[in-house]
Amino acid sequence: MLENYLPILIFIVIGAAIGLVAIAAGFLIGPHRPDPEKLSPYECGFEAFEDSRMKFDVRYYLVAILFIIFDLEIAFLFPWAVVLEEIGMFGFLAMVVFLGILVIGFIYEWKKGALEWE
Repeated sequence: MLENYLPILIFIVIGAAIGLVAIAAGFLIGPHRPDPEKLSPYECGFEAFEDSRMKFDVRYYLVAILFIIFDLEIAFLFPWAVVLEEIGMFGFLAMVVFLGILVIGFIYEWKKGALEWE
């Protein structure tokens, strides 16, 4: 049973090793020329002027939720459309329920004003 997973384990180990070698090569071979501009904190091209632990406006989170809504919708719609004939009415109804939940989230975003920019 476990021998079925050996190729996956080998693949993960080789992938991790290649990644670690690439990162180590960057540190060992790459130039080290620090200057004040490289070491300064970067925030939109100007010096930071507020505390990093300040509260964010709720619209930031609403936009993040909106992105997740549309991202999930697209990520699931394409594979569903490809196999729609094979999964039949059950798959169609499952997607209708899924899209209904996403529409509820979209209506919530709309009512909160996340689609209106100042």
